[in-house]
Amino acid sequence: MVSSDQRRRQLAREKFERQQQRREEARRRTRRLTAIIASAVAVVAVIGVGAYVLSDGDDTKNSADAAASASPSESPSASESSEPEPEMTIDKKAKYTLALETSQGDIGIGMDAAKTPHTTNSFKALADKKYFDGTKCHRLTTEGIFVLQCGDPKGDGTGGPGYTIPDENLTALGKAGDDGAVTYPAGTVAMANTGQPGTGGSQFFLVYKDTKLPPSYTPFGTMDAAGLKAVKKIAEAGVVDGAGDGAPKKTVTVEKGTVEKA
Repeated sequence: MVSSDQRRRQLAREKFERQQQRREEARRRTRRLTAIIASAVAVVAVIGVGAYVLSDGDDTKNSADAAASASPSESPSASESSEPEPEMTIDKKAKYTLALETSQGDIGIGMDAAKTPHTTNSFKALADKKYFDGTKCHRLTTEGIFVLQCGDPKGDGTGGPGYTIPDENLTALGKAGDDGAVTYPAGTVAMANTGQPGTGGSQFFLVYKDTKLPPSYTPFGTMDAAGLKAVKKIAEAGVVDGAGDGAPKKTVTVEKGTVEKA
């Protein structure tokens, strides 16, 4: 017999995964549109403006059809893998600290490069470029799963660094149960993704209360006590419009993000 609480958690997980899948589908549609536009530009460059005008009717229709299939709120996503991940420069045997100075308090996150070298190296490279400075934590979930999501320069869940990194450390939280989920303990920091393997970019989520999710989100860090307390206070204030999933009522801006060797 499934309890009402278990059912709520299951529905929340399913909603989370559907949202990730919809974003990935939107990105795929956008990539197709971008490819069509790029091809049209190449044709202009090679055969000249006169020839392009002669075929303008068909090309315009094709481009319009492609544009109609793309989400109107999506533009070519910065989280698409259009360039390689940063060159490995960290000490793979060391531990690092990701320090987030936010408008709602400081959050310290410990990272073990031995367990998540690609993730740690990516965060170090991005932080050194001040990538996280001035970004907002755009999503708070208070029903079923309990996370605050950050790391998107666009602030709407579609942004990223232009490359992806591999999944890591996925067995750290144990074997999935009959419901296909494992427990991400309060204090865990993990990578967000599109629901597909190897699609992590810069977005991550902070778990402020034990949360059941599929073991497909790289757990790469642990919040310090002060950081977990700050995130819990953000969660206590709730979500805009009283919903269980959306922008946090307390605006959370990452004023500065740095990564240093511990």
